[in-house]
Order: sequence, then C-alpha cells, then structure tokens
Amino acid sequence: MSSSASEVAVEIRDTIAVVRLMRPAKRNALSDALMAEIDAAFAALPKSVGCAVLTGSGDHFSAGLDLSEIRERDAVEGLHHSRSWHRILGNLEFGRIPVVAALHGAVVGGGLELASSCHIRVADDTAFFALPEGSRGIFVGGGGSVRIPKLIGAHRMLDMMLTGRVYKAAEAVPLGFAQYHVPAGQALDKAIALAERIATNAPMTNYSLMHALPRIAEQPADHGYLTEGLISAIAQSAPEAKARVREFLEGRGPKVKA
Repeated sequence: MSSSASEVAVEIRDTIAVVRLMRPAKRNALSDALMAEIDAAFAALPKSVGCAVLTGSGDHFSAGLDLSEIRERDAVEGLHHSRSWHRILGNLEFGRIPVVAALHGAVVGGGLELASSCHIRVADDTAFFALPEGSRGIFVGGGGSVRIPKLIGAHRMLDMMLTGRVYKAAEAVPLGFAQYHVPAGQALDKAIALAERIATNAPMTNYSLMHALPRIAEQPADHGYLTEGLISAIAQSAPEAKARVREFLEGRGPKVKA
C-alpha cells in the first residue's frame, strides 16, 4: 500500500514503512510544510508497522533548512520555529517505532539534524555531511546542538560550523555520522533490510531501546542502574518476550552465529 502528500510519500511494505521526502527540485530542503508532513506521516503509520525507513527522493537526502522561510522572521518567530522542530524531531526520536535513515547526496544542516534524530543511519558513497550555518550567519535550531555532538563530538561539530568543513561518506562510520557505509545507490536497500530485521524484534524491546537507552546514558550510574532494572522487568514481562524465551529454551528459537 502506498500514499502520497504534496511533499512526503509513504509506502507500506508489510511490517515496515518507507517515508520519502518529495522535494527533489529543492534538494529536499526542509520547509515548515515539509516538517509538518513528516510529523503527520509518522503519526499516521498503522500499528502493523514495526520499523520505518526515512529517505529522500532525487539525488539528495536533504540539503537542510529552506532559507527562504527565515528572511523576514523575527526573534520570537525564530524561537517558535525552532521549538516546533524540537517537537517534530523529538516525536521521531522518541516515537513508537525505530527509524532507519537511508542517506545519499547532501546530508547538510537541517538534513543532518533530521538524520541525527533517527536511530540507525546508512550512508551510501555519494553522501556528504556539512553544517554550513556558520557561513550563513545562523545557528542550528532543530536540536542539532544536542544530538550531533553525541554522534561525532562537540569539537568536531564546532570545526564543521566554524570552517564549513565537509565530510565524505568514507568517513561516516569511523566518525559517527552513520553506522553503515554502502556503495552508491545501495543505501535504501540496506536500510530496508535492516528495518525488516528490526521489525521482527519484540515491540517492547524496540521501544525500551529507543526510549530508555539514550536516557540511561545521560543519567548518573546509580540512576541508570535503577532505570535499567525497571525497564528490563517491564520488557521481559511482555507476553511476546515470554513466548520467545520459551522457544529458545525449547530449542526452537534463533541462535547467535558469527
């Protein structure tokens, strides 16, 4: 099943959804309208979907914020605009299901902020990463100053914004921009394969990983241990978890292989 809005297309493939940005003529620049459609698309995914893939149409994932929308924006409007992005990308990061980003071409500015709100990132050999806000007299506003340093480090992000440095796909995995690097044109196929695998997990385990793990990482150790204990107890009490453990103990469940 597939459906499309003016700037976002959603294709349902059994237990996964492929959500595609549809502004190729603008290199998928992120307008307010496009961001609202991304938010609406994820909110409307059916319960049967266990994982989503986010990608861009055309030659690029996203070249960032649509700068035409900020020319006449005052400080108050800018604050509310930034907070709206925080809400939308927060919904993506802490939503119901994991999101795999398939990255190609420009992953720039707001596009990198969008990618950093996803849980797994696959970069093909055409992908490049940049934060040109410094040269444009602006600052990241979509949560990038919080999320991106956790991936690549604060000083690497500082360098990118001060100097306009661009990183290529070959550097994506070693530096933390992505977890997977694939040949040109293969990011979407790899992301779909990962999403199909993720969708087979117990839903409560996926939810726990998305919601608890990032927060535990920021908690003091004694708080983290308590949070871990609570989430572990909740996850293992789910009926599906009990069924999977029983299958494993009876020799019917999958085993880890090298």
